[in-house]
Amino acid sequence: MTPPTTQPPARAVLFDADGVLVDSHAGYRRVWDRWSAVHGLDPDAVHAATHGRRVLDTLDEVAPHLDAASEVARLTQLVDSDPDAFSLYPAVPALLAQLHPQRWAVVTSGDDFRVRDRLRAGGAPVPDVVIGGAAVTRGKPDPEGYLLAARLLGVSPADCMVVEDAPAGVSAGRAAGMRVIALTTSNPASAFPDAGDAADLLVVPTLADAAPHLLSWAAQAQPSTW
Repeated sequence: MTPPTTQPPARAVLFDADGVLVDSHAGYRRVWDRWSAVHGLDPDAVHAATHGRRVLDTLDEVAPHLDAASEVARLTQLVDSDPDAFSLYPAVPALLAQLHPQRWAVVTSGDDFRVRDRLRAGGAPVPDVVIGGAAVTRGKPDPEGYLLAARLLGVSPADCMVVEDAPAGVSAGRAAGMRVIALTTSNPASAFPDAGDAADLLVVPTLADAAPHLLSWAAQAQPSTW
């Protein structure tokens, strides 16, 4: 493993959490399915509205007639009842350990404290900057979260690379003026239809496949294959 450099490079990597660092797809599917059953909603339609989005934004779309605060509390209880369903992907600890601690961040639609807890539980470093859904007024696909992370890191948006798994997150990163790597951990490659023609978007299967590009980017070396 290559140790972090003593001086931070001028570039930064911004990670989504669920589906990128945390293997949470099945766990959240169970949570939303159980919640949908309580309210008699189509679980497939509800699940389709959750990818890469804040809980409040999902609730506003699929159940605007319900009290949002009460439903957030219900969903939180369901998540907390299944903590083992939210472990890190195997490649995460080693990859994050190779990045300078001041040159990477997490931008999630979920809770920032949950991301920190899951990183610690998986033996991974915890960054100084974790942007949760409550820190922004507009969730993904709006670029607000990614622009805030870049500003807090002191890095230009053009010098940031985003790692996402959901179309909403990919759109947010690109709208922020950042390059994006999309993982197919939660969605098929067909969910990112313009990847083949886009200079700012690369689609790969897993975080392990993305790692060489991320490390090259962080070291200010342009990836040779992209």
